Amino acid sequence: MRGHACGCRTMALNRVSQLCHEITRLWLQLKMITDDILKKEDGPLLAAQIGSELQKQFAILPGGRGIDGHPVIFLPEFPAFGELPEEELQNVLRYLTSVPSVAASGEGFILIIDRRLDRWAAVRATLLRIAGSFPGNLHLVLVLRPTALFQRTLSDFLFKFNRDEFKMKVVMLSTVTELHTYIDPGQLTTELGGTQQYCHDSWISHRTAIEAFALMVKTVAQTLQAFGTELAETELPNDTEATVDLLHKHTLQKDTMKEDLKVALSQGGRLLACINEPLQSDPDYSMTQDEMENLATVQRLMGQLNETETAFDDFWDRHSTKLEQCLQLRHFEKHFREVRPQLDVMFERLSGFSEVSISPAHAEHVLRELSSHEEKACELMDLALSLASEGDRLIENSHYAEDSIRPKCGELRGVCEEIGSTLRSKKGLLLRARELHHALEKAFQWCEDGILLLANQPVDRCQSQDGAEAALQELERYLDTAALHTISDRGAICCQYEAVLNPQLRDHMDKVFQKQSSVQEMFEKRRVSLKKLAAKQTRPVQPVAPRPEVKSPLSSPNPERKERRYSADSALCKKGESLVHNGSTRHASLSEEEENLAVLRRHVMNELLETERAYVEELLCVLEGYAAEMDNPAMAHLIPSTLQSKKDILFGNMPEIYQFHKRTFLKDLEAYTDCPELVGRCFLERMKDLQIYEAYCQNKPRSESLWRQCSDCAFFQECQKKLEHKLGLDSYLLKPVQRITKYQLLLKELLKYSKGCDGANDLQEALSSILGILKAVNDSMHLIAITGYEGNLSDLGRLLMQGSFSVWTEHKKGHAKVKDLARFKPMQRHLFLHEKALLFCKKREENGEGYEKAPSYSFKHSLSMSAVGITENAKGDNKKFEIWSNSREEVFIVQAPTAEIKTAWVNEIRKVLTQQLKACRDATQQKSSDSPNPTSNNSSVSLSPFRSSAQKNQRKQDEKKVEPNPTSEANSCPSPKHKGSALSPELSSKRHSVKSDPTPFGFKGWNKPSLSADASEENDGFSSGEDPMTSDIEDEVVKKLAPGKYSVVADCEKAGPQELSVKSGDMVQLIREGEDGQWFVKNLHSGKEGWVAAANLLSLISESKSSQSLSSSDGSVSGNLSTSSSCSETYTSFSDIKP
Repeated sequence: MRGHACGCRTMALNRVSQLCHEITRLWLQLKMITDDILKKEDGPLLAAQIGSELQKQFAILPGGRGIDGHPVIFLPEFPAFGELPEEELQNVLRYLTSVPSVAASGEGFILIIDRRLDRWAAVRATLLRIAGSFPGNLHLVLVLRPTALFQRTLSDFLFKFNRDEFKMKVVMLSTVTELHTYIDPGQLTTELGGTQQYCHDSWISHRTAIEAFALMVKTVAQTLQAFGTELAETELPNDTEATVDLLHKHTLQKDTMKEDLKVALSQGGRLLACINEPLQSDPDYSMTQDEMENLATVQRLMGQLNETETAFDDFWDRHSTKLEQCLQLRHFEKHFREVRPQLDVMFERLSGFSEVSISPAHAEHVLRELSSHEEKACELMDLALSLASEGDRLIENSHYAEDSIRPKCGELRGVCEEIGSTLRSKKGLLLRARELHHALEKAFQWCEDGILLLANQPVDRCQSQDGAEAALQELERYLDTAALHTISDRGAICCQYEAVLNPQLRDHMDKVFQKQSSVQEMFEKRRVSLKKLAAKQTRPVQPVAPRPEVKSPLSSPNPERKERRYSADSALCKKGESLVHNGSTRHASLSEEEENLAVLRRHVMNELLETERAYVEELLCVLEGYAAEMDNPAMAHLIPSTLQSKKDILFGNMPEIYQFHKRTFLKDLEAYTDCPELVGRCFLERMKDLQIYEAYCQNKPRSESLWRQCSDCAFFQECQKKLEHKLGLDSYLLKPVQRITKYQLLLKELLKYSKGCDGANDLQEALSSILGILKAVNDSMHLIAITGYEGNLSDLGRLLMQGSFSVWTEHKKGHAKVKDLARFKPMQRHLFLHEKALLFCKKREENGEGYEKAPSYSFKHSLSMSAVGITENAKGDNKKFEIWSNSREEVFIVQAPTAEIKTAWVNEIRKVLTQQLKACRDATQQKSSDSPNPTSNNSSVSLSPFRSSAQKNQRKQDEKKVEPNPTSEANSCPSPKHKGSALSPELSSKRHSVKSDPTPFGFKGWNKPSLSADASEENDGFSSGEDPMTSDIEDEVVKKLAPGKYSVVADCEKAGPQELSVKSGDMVQLIREGEDGQWFVKNLHSGKEGWVAAANLLSLISESKSSQSLSSSDGSVSGNLSTSSSCSETYTSFSDIKP
């Protein structure tokens, strides 16, 4: 392993070495280019250094050439030439001789001296001075001698005697014409009779610019060379922070270098344009030789700069790549050092995790712990695998440390695989152990229930043949469930769960198998005995006429109904025959009708799309024509102070609405152009988004108020004029409110023409949802107007309903009710029904117009829904109902405007209270299910879905032994300890004495013989102390259920193939009662029929069109959740029931 690691490090070092060699090669290439620039541009003098001497113009370099290409230097008339300092003369001549190229300078210079206005003495002094100080190769000196007669004669005479003194070739010329025999006039300036245009200031400016550019190029080359040397000598850091700092530092330096190169190239470009300017203005212009050399010099420098930039970019790319890969490697190594120890810790923790469990609860506990560890392990493995994937990406990108990264990636994946395998193994063993525990517990419970069944079979009933047969059938039915609850093959179980069988679990399994054998043996003995009893010969019984009994209309139809049914069947048969004969006609009619409906659907869809597009355009027009103009500085002087900085108030969330419709909703609607019947899905998918209209409508009163204050201002008038709108802004601000209302009308039309189509249900649901949004908007408009409520309205839950009512109050003082007689006239109150409270407010109308006239509501009183009861029918008026709390100590008589409104409110309040009661029941069931079931012989626990008749008889005998005590029973509330336990004799006696309905809703038509008429009138609703979750209601079911139609208030799934499943809201019909407390029931919604246990019916159904009152409260007694129900019913006999 150590040798492998050393090999990896060696290969990584080799890669780094290769990268460094490549970078070094690029740096050497860059250095060669910059050295060439530095050598070539190292001149003796610069024009900027001798600018004042050049300005004197005693010697110039006009750029002309002699016949053989000799550069021409011209010394014009300069009377003070003899007074020039020697240094000035030397500097100027040395600079002028350095300007031409080396090749041209080697040919030798032609010196033209113009002394036509001077004396011979000055000419002689000039020639002697030049002969002694000219720095270059002097080919020929041409002197324009003085033109005055005496000086000319003198110069001709003396020149012959002094010629050898000058030590250079000198030609004396009398006229300019003679000069042209030596130099072409095109190479001479105009003052020498030539055609060359020369400006000394421009020449100095060009030379200064060229030399400045050359100096800049030299400086840039030096800087690049130094920076390249620094980069090439940089060593890779060993930590992340140092690498980041170094990369940042070098990047800044690189950016500076690039900026310098950019400036130099820009200056060179401008200089080239300046040199080429004469050519641009005059295409016939001919450059002098010096101008051409200047142009070549600048172009050469530009080319060198471009080469330098390219070399530097290549060098930087490799260097930055090296630093970035170094940084990536440091990050990868840092994360690896962090993750790797955590993986080791997690693997050790999971390896030491026990997969042995001794009970179902312990198995669940261990599984929960393992699940928590699994979540942490998955997070850690995701992190490790992500790091490994990052390493793979580095390798794919040719990272120089590939040989170091690859082993670490493999190591991470290997550890993750080990952790995952350990997790799966541990979890699989625990799940199998839990499965075995549950199977054993199920078998043990079956044995316990079987023992209880045998114990509860009464001996006296089994003495008769019918009783023995019934008991035998009961045994057979229970034995039929053995295959579902018991375990049979011990060897197969041991083989299947061998991995989880510890000694404790094996002992428990042996005990269960022994108990199964014992119970099955007991059942077999009892079955043999019952078969003997059932086989005894019974004496004949003389038949007697049965006593008349009332049967349900459905079970025994009268002759009239039979006749009507026969007539209907006959008519149906005839109609079917007619349809068979006229099948083709009917098919054609249906096709035509379907086509007409499709046309109508398309018409409505087109209207929806066209109005949607127009709506989007109108919103955009408002936002651009009004909202955007409020930010326009040119319109600021037209905006009044009351409108400034209030754009959000005036327009609300209209921009959000526009964006939603423009980007999302309109495109979604257009997708359903060819299938308008399916457009309901579009509305359902975007229903949450459409709730943005609620915020807009809530802001509308503020917007309307602001508009009314500023509607006449010049700003709005100017905007309306620009848009050429006939209507004002207020009409367009109303568009969103109109649009959300328009949707429900269009959906209604589509639904009307889409009956029976695939999307009809979606259209109906979409219409209901849109109406729900409109209702929520309307309710929220009222809700925000409540004043005086000190709490937070959002804590009260969702607002369900709101409306105005007439309200009277009653207060109970002592044992009598005292009515508030001070108020002969009812109070006018606006009620807000929330999920958790009912608010009473006083409505106050505001003065003003439009939204300013919207009412406000002063808070007066509130009732918590957890302590509220209702009485559906108050005395004397079908529009009144009662709301009361605290055992009717405080009663509110509420009168609705109509009976329909009263019914809607009562149903909604009943729904809230039912949900609270259901929540209490669920909590109680959960609490009870967590408590262990008793297994003693005197317990009456039964896991069978139906209770035996022996149990009923035993309970009735127990009830007869107890004296009822109405006084104590009315205030007592026993709390049963175990779910499914039979009621104690005391509780049974209390229940039969009070006759309270233990279900959440009372059933119309149930007699209350223990209550007098006065008591009934005095107590329209009362509370039962009995816990509805644990009351034994089977006797009540036997006495009270009757054939008829009922509505289902709770879901119930079928437990067997013969049973019926129903859902909340279904209408069912009880047809007949069967054996063992079962009813044969028909689900009128689905048309299916089946059996339902009578013990479950009261918690599932309530009779349609019945009146009842409901109250729910929850509390905790001895660790168990208890609920109470309050019911107010109309007491009638069974004959009053009309199913």
